[in-house]
Amino acid sequence: MEEDILLKLEGVEICREENQVLNNASLTLRNGEFVYVIGKVGSGKSSLLKSLYCEIPIKRGEAYIMGYNLAKMRRRNIPYLRRKLGIVFQDFQLLTDRSVSKNLEFVLKATGWKKKQEIKGRIDEVLRQVGMPDKGYKMPHELSGGEQQRIVIARALLNSPRLILADEPTGNLDPETSGQIVQLLHDICRQGTAVIMTTHNYTIVHNYPARIVKCENTCLSDVGK
Repeated sequence: MEEDILLKLEGVEICREENQVLNNASLTLRNGEFVYVIGKVGSGKSSLLKSLYCEIPIKRGEAYIMGYNLAKMRRRNIPYLRRKLGIVFQDFQLLTDRSVSKNLEFVLKATGWKKKQEIKGRIDEVLRQVGMPDKGYKMPHELSGGEQQRIVIARALLNSPRLILADEPTGNLDPETSGQIVQLLHDICRQGTAVIMTTHNYTIVHNYPARIVKCENTCLSDVGK
């Protein structure tokens, strides 16, 4: 795989239960690229992302991501792949029983960080990056939806991933907040992190242009910008 290519799918088939979600799908993603995956609800956008972090198996075809062969992925290697990815969920999935800082600390400790000062420094860094430098002491329920999503993006950035997978990150947000979150993801991309973002919000795609890939009738097609 060329060094510049982060992700390469060729002739990929993905199924959920017995239903074929994608068939003969191909996609190439390069370092630092921003791609929207658009399509109706149920068209396979989320399933595509889940196959990239090994939640759903690749049934057929070739699939490589950052040097890992997804079609032949061993269970023991999945955590190592996931550490190289930042994953942003629509429904936040923050731990509600602890503060923002403790949420982020939990992830760092789980991925091998040990030194207190380094952990604190990295948490301060990502909170600054997402425009939330003074919110570390807050509990998730004390934050608005947009603020919670910024914390989720901060969490995704903790281990300096080369690729962020954002699954409908604006699905639960109002239009203005949605715009701010997408702008933040574009800013992160400009700093060198590739982003794949699923959405069915065409206003966002229009207002914050980037490459577009469409999920439709079990096919993936590149529709440019």
